[in-house]
Amino acid sequence: MKFLEYTPLERLNDFFSHLNLGERTIKGCLEAYSCKHTGSDKKLSLSLENEILDYLGKSSDSDSSSPAEFLLTRSSRKTLIYLVLTLYHLYPDYDFSAVNAHQFFTEESWDSFKQIFDTYMFEASKEWTETNEGNSLLEALYKALDEVVRLAECEVYSYIPDSDADPFLERGSIWSFNFFFYNRKLKRVVSFRVCCLSNLVADGYRMDELRYDEDGEIFDNMDI
Repeated sequence: MKFLEYTPLERLNDFFSHLNLGERTIKGCLEAYSCKHTGSDKKLSLSLENEILDYLGKSSDSDSSSPAEFLLTRSSRKTLIYLVLTLYHLYPDYDFSAVNAHQFFTEESWDSFKQIFDTYMFEASKEWTETNEGNSLLEALYKALDEVVRLAECEVYSYIPDSDADPFLERGSIWSFNFFFYNRKLKRVVSFRVCCLSNLVADGYRMDELRYDEDGEIFDNMDI
């Protein structure tokens, strides 16, 4: 997987980098990757493939509702591996399991993505419109994604893990969403992750850190 630089994404990333909305801050990031394997990716890809095949071998063939059904085709397994490899590049310190990650991926459509975006990004969209001469944030996002991965040819996936297995969560997080736009023909994927943080919790955390530092200085200066 190779990180790809695209100017349309950079402009949106500048906007999403730290959007302060008073009591809340929205942080987001768009990243594009080529699905061509690097040296380290080849070894990890093989490990993920073996993990999936081992899982399939232990699954019951008679259970038609089993989540393993999706993984029976090689193309589906390949897609999952690309998505998990993208997660590894986004969060290199986090150990992802292909089987567990598979349970958190959901295939979506642009319409379902748009519905989620409109719901959570209403205030951000207003801010964008005010600073970009009335242009729509969703339209700008669509054009940028279309330039990079040709949305008409894309498979869209959401990633919603359990809270205890979510590397995206930060202290004070109110909500978050994570989407992947994968073009099989181009062998290219774009990740779009956004989280909303409470400034009140963040400010309280900073105050706690400040008090801790002050207490530490006091104890450092004491003779015991």
